[in-house]
Amino acid sequence: MGTLNPSLSSLLSNLEQERNPKETQEIRDSIVGSIYSCAEAIAIKVAHHGLERKSELDQKIDNVVTSRLLGVPIMLALLGAILWITITGANYPSEMLATGLFWLEDQITKLFIMVSAPTWLHGVLVLGMYRGLAWVISVMLPPMAIFFPLFTLLEDLGYLPRVAFNLDRYFKKACAHGKQALTMCMGFGCNAAGVISCRIIESPRERLIAILTNNFTPCNGRFPTLITLSMIFLGGAVATSFSTAAATAAVVGLVLVGVGITLLISWLLSKTVLKGVPSFFTLELPPYRKPQVGRILVRSLLDRTIFVLMRAIVVAAPAGAITWILANIFIGDLSILAHLSGWLDPFGRLLGMDGIILMAFILGLPANEIVLPIMIMSYVSAGAMLELDSLNALRTLLLDNGWTWLTALSMMLFSLLHYPCGTTLLTIYKETKSMKWTVFSALMPLGVAVIVTLIVAQLAFLLGLV
Repeated sequence: MGTLNPSLSSLLSNLEQERNPKETQEIRDSIVGSIYSCAEAIAIKVAHHGLERKSELDQKIDNVVTSRLLGVPIMLALLGAILWITITGANYPSEMLATGLFWLEDQITKLFIMVSAPTWLHGVLVLGMYRGLAWVISVMLPPMAIFFPLFTLLEDLGYLPRVAFNLDRYFKKACAHGKQALTMCMGFGCNAAGVISCRIIESPRERLIAILTNNFTPCNGRFPTLITLSMIFLGGAVATSFSTAAATAAVVGLVLVGVGITLLISWLLSKTVLKGVPSFFTLELPPYRKPQVGRILVRSLLDRTIFVLMRAIVVAAPAGAITWILANIFIGDLSILAHLSGWLDPFGRLLGMDGIILMAFILGLPANEIVLPIMIMSYVSAGAMLELDSLNALRTLLLDNGWTWLTALSMMLFSLLHYPCGTTLLTIYKETKSMKWTVFSALMPLGVAVIVTLIVAQLAFLLGLV
């Protein structure tokens, strides 16, 4: 990043008054580029070092990974590989964690029986709070423990600045900052971590745009829902050997939708409530480095995984208790949960879903990981959160409750675009120090999710595709 002396700054100020923003930005880029070119020419004349071969190798690699033709495809291929490894690798640890945590639940239940604790107390504390925490930990921890080290590996290797370089022109067209590409990448692990990483953007206006749009990047909390539905309705439609690849391709497609929405909303915000000219962004690509495995594990597991998991646990515990209470207090022949779902059902049908799905998203506000268990519990009229023992059993349950490909697509789109989880909203408030922007950060993506699913569902109905 370059700095301009007072005379150049004064010149640019005068130019901004006489020219339109696009011409001013081109002049800015030209001046900053000439400064770096001049500095590079001077350095070549006076500085000598023995790393020429390494520099040449770095340049050859950059010619490929940052080229207009191959840069974005390579980036998508790496993303697909990381998601595939995360999806494949997280299955067994998640199953082992769930087995261990639910074995512990059985022991706690025996203790409650031994001391003759009231049934309602066992329901709230064990079937509600503890079981909600168990699902969050077993579903969220393994993917984060795989995704964050892989992501940190790319960061330590020096590839992430190349991602920012590849996406910079797209964010520039959206009147946003090129560094937003980096904050968006952090959102893949956790949107709360992505919001915190927005601190690297110097401009307050552009930092706020990045914070408000980071939610459109699917996080680990939403990946289980996206992956499960992709495996059932897309992976289940192809050969078993290709089911994981098909599900991965579907999730990558949803990620691209999220990126497109991020750019569109960034542009709309910059033209309305957050007007302004994008600041210049001169990115100096660092040399490739040999990753330090020990530091990667510490940074990714302790600084990111455990930190994010603890925040999720804090907000997931009350959600589990509230869900149990709503499912076990009856008015007439139906529980409160069933009454609320029935009230939301007409609106849910307009969006291609139903009232139970919308109610699951509302109760899943504290942690996205519990959306699917709440939905399943509501379908089977159980008194506590649960998960079926196989994808085939889940597919049968969903089909029996009127699900079609449109229901799955609508839920995946709504999960991708809807409001941030409680942890992210808390982080947004701490970063912005503003309740106004925190509320806006929840209502704006909710509006986007409703509009997108409404359009998709009504087009499908109109064309007779369902």
